[in-house]
Amino acid sequence: MVDRSDSVPTEASVRRALGRAATGRALDADEAAALLTARGVALDELLRVAGEIRDAGLREAGRPGVVTYSKKVFIPLTRLCRDRCHYCTFATVPHRLPAAYLERDEVLAIAREGAAQGCKEALFTLGDRPEERWPAAREWLDERGYDSTLDYLRACAVAVLEETGLLPHLNPGVLSWSELQRLKPVAPSMGMMLETTATRLWSEPGGPHFGSPDKEPAVRLRVLDDAGRVGVPFTTGILIGIGEHRAERVDALFAIRRAMREYGHLQEVIVQNFRAKPDTAMRGMPDAELHDLAATVAVARVLLGPRARIQAPPNLIAGEYDLLLRAGIDDWGGVSPVTPDHVNPERPWPQLDELAARTAAAGFTLRERLTVYPEYVRAGGPWLDPRLLPHVTALADPATGLAVEAARPVGRPWQEPEEVFGGRTDLHATIDVTGRTEDRRGDFDSVYGDWAEVANKVTRPAPGTGGGDADLRAGLRLAADDPAALLTPAHEAAALALFGADGPALDELCRIADDVRRDAVGDDVTYVVNRNINFTNVCYVGCRFCAFAQRESDADAFRLSLDQVADRAEEAWAAGASEVCLQGGIDPKMPVTGYADIVRAIKARVPGMHVHAFSPMEIVTAAAKAGVPVREWLGRLREAGLDTIPGTAAEILDDDVRWVLTKGKLPAAAWVEVVSTAHELGIRSSSTMMYGHVDHPGQWLAHLRVLAGVQDRTGGFTEFVALPFVHTNAPIYLAGIARPGPTWRENRVVHAMARLLLHGRIDNIQCSWVKLGDAGTVEMLRGGCNDLGGTLMEETISRMAGSGNGSARTEEQLRSIATAAGRPFRKRTTAYGHARA
Repeated sequence: MVDRSDSVPTEASVRRALGRAATGRALDADEAAALLTARGVALDELLRVAGEIRDAGLREAGRPGVVTYSKKVFIPLTRLCRDRCHYCTFATVPHRLPAAYLERDEVLAIAREGAAQGCKEALFTLGDRPEERWPAAREWLDERGYDSTLDYLRACAVAVLEETGLLPHLNPGVLSWSELQRLKPVAPSMGMMLETTATRLWSEPGGPHFGSPDKEPAVRLRVLDDAGRVGVPFTTGILIGIGEHRAERVDALFAIRRAMREYGHLQEVIVQNFRAKPDTAMRGMPDAELHDLAATVAVARVLLGPRARIQAPPNLIAGEYDLLLRAGIDDWGGVSPVTPDHVNPERPWPQLDELAARTAAAGFTLRERLTVYPEYVRAGGPWLDPRLLPHVTALADPATGLAVEAARPVGRPWQEPEEVFGGRTDLHATIDVTGRTEDRRGDFDSVYGDWAEVANKVTRPAPGTGGGDADLRAGLRLAADDPAALLTPAHEAAALALFGADGPALDELCRIADDVRRDAVGDDVTYVVNRNINFTNVCYVGCRFCAFAQRESDADAFRLSLDQVADRAEEAWAAGASEVCLQGGIDPKMPVTGYADIVRAIKARVPGMHVHAFSPMEIVTAAAKAGVPVREWLGRLREAGLDTIPGTAAEILDDDVRWVLTKGKLPAAAWVEVVSTAHELGIRSSSTMMYGHVDHPGQWLAHLRVLAGVQDRTGGFTEFVALPFVHTNAPIYLAGIARPGPTWRENRVVHAMARLLLHGRIDNIQCSWVKLGDAGTVEMLRGGCNDLGGTLMEETISRMAGSGNGSARTEEQLRSIATAAGRPFRKRTTAYGHARA
């Protein structure tokens, strides 16, 4: 807990903190707060240390002595806002505006003027969700056919790209994971100031953010994380002098550092000083003092390190350019020769010639950058949507990633790149023979974020949550008498005790589960004749458990053409398959129409084939890329011929686990939304849980409760599949964070408990021969399971992770597994009907 007092540290504590900073040692929060008070000689020393750190970072980046800026136009799309920040003059009320929003033509007129004067950035600034507060905003959007401000923003960004070639930078305020997904394809960068982590400034009457729902620090911190998960080059920063204590200011910098390390997406950090404005509730507050600003910039540099890009707005510093450069900034932000700073209209931008001269006087060279910083321009793929790359590369120096200053923006089509197929397309056949080329992808050390930060987020079960002998006995009685009741909170202790069962108690649990199985579905062991088709493994999401995903340039990467997918479906039909199961990486070059095109290609070639395709992650990202709601996207897939969807990408439906395990995969709520919407449209799905990594039984129980809740509402799940974590080549295991998969005891208990907890809701419990092996599968069939899944014919995902159980089984081999368990067998359809002979 950070001490929120603002007591003045002693001179000795400031000297100690300076000594530690000067020798490169990490500072704690108290030491950083002490340095904020440095003045005189101590401040000079702090600025020297910060400047040296900045200079080292610029040398490492290949641009020593270069300070950057972006030449931009400011587009105030709307000045209406649902928040009530007490220092803001940008936000206003409808009757003071000619219209609720700028019209599209007005947006383009500003952008064209900027392009004519050599600007390369279109900075869209707007209030948070004004339609939720102002009827005038809602009416304006309705009249023009837009569902929301964000829909209109997306449309305007596309227009600016296509009509002018300026690069949009979007500042729409608080965004969800899904909204960031929708906006990423239209903007190389986005931003939102964190401002402060001092909750009291938001929650207490009289605070600068009181009455502003979007200024809750926890909400804004979630946006920083979600932007990292989506892979958006993102700008953030702090606002000093609004009533925060020094410890609270430091707390905000530590929060920014954590997000920066975990995701690597924070392209710049702004340290902005409060300047009082007339006609605001805070007009009487004193301005933040410039030496306080300099000390804060320097502390930010020390804490964030040499690779951070730190900015101070040049129109708010009263001409103290040298002071801020000494403090460690390396960027002046956006400067416009065309439009005023609409947020600080009383503070005009400096002329570019003056800014260059003042920068040179301090010993630096001023260079123009793009809205997206050079490191992300050079990295390309993970950070920039393929539809944006032509616009960015037309303005960027390929050697440095900085702007080509003489380049002039020209409108270009915002469109899909030409598809390129090929790569290791025989991976499905050779994975069992020659294996994977390397045990990890080429960007292992960077794509997953800072592993130390990831390890810090692993949660452990609370002490004493495993249950005692009495709970275990009560759990076994309830399992036999009313198994589904174990899912209720009233019986949580008994359920957790059963998850910890071992020895004779575990044997009894499995026996009860098998009795329940017999009552629910009989003795038949079912299976489906199917084929897995992974149509691409190119993916940049960075799931930390996944060994399947490859970069486009990796030796094992591949993309299948539509004909190749249809060929495999036709081969499967000829071999007796009734189903193809399709899943792929989240390939940034997958066209918007690609998913529906795959379904149509299969149905055209094999009309009778059941298409079981596309995980919720694929669906939600494709819908976002297309700019349409999930419901509409699923409707398009259904019209193309999609029959059912796999309920994969669930892993553990607890975001505390998901953000450790997957980095950028969809949140639990988005997974629930996708499968629920699919069910409502008549598209059924399986359900899954991957366990045995960084999870614990309390999270297994919560996951199964979520599935039960969805089933109660929709009835759309056909089965539940327990998926043991395959650790061998999994990045999170190789990094030393995940455990090496579940134990044999955990495998038995998870399958048995799934049967019991989901009783009366999901009848079919499937075990994975790919992950368990034949002998393990036999044992699961004796402990509550009734289904073997499919023949698969090809299985690449688990094999790339290191599973040693092969990638295909014949019908005869699956029947042998059932026979070994002492049970009859039956071939089924995807929906558990009787299959064709």
